[in-house]
Amino acid sequence: MSRRHKLLRAVAVTDTTFARTTLDGRAVWVGKCIHCNSRLVLADDGRPLGEATLEHIFPQTQGGTDDVDNLAIACARCNREKGQRHDARKKGERLDHVVALLKARRAERWRDPPEPLELDDDDDDDDDDDDD
Repeated sequence: MSRRHKLLRAVAVTDTTFARTTLDGRAVWVGKCIHCNSRLVLADDGRPLGEATLEHIFPQTQGGTDDVDNLAIACARCNREKGQRHDARKKGERLDHVVALLKARRAERWRDPPEPLELDDDDDDDDDDDDD
């Protein structure tokens, strides 16, 4: 499992809008986009099934990290729009406002994981294809 998939799974496990269920005979996580609340699905191993992407609340371009509390799951459309509007800009009042809103939303949705999250890199097929 790639690091990106482990991070997506870790976010799903710690987000109360995501629930583990079965879809077409397959274990999946079904939840909501941090921005628009659209339905998103991840395979049990964290692979996105559809439009789910990893969202950095405080953007990587501004020094944001892969800490689970700085991450959320967003649909590709919302993640792309946030990236174009805010992430590439210098830190300022508007970016601070967006980050504060997303941090509050993530905190409202937070659930403690039932066991420690394993985020070590097992293999290096890191899928750096998100727009956050």
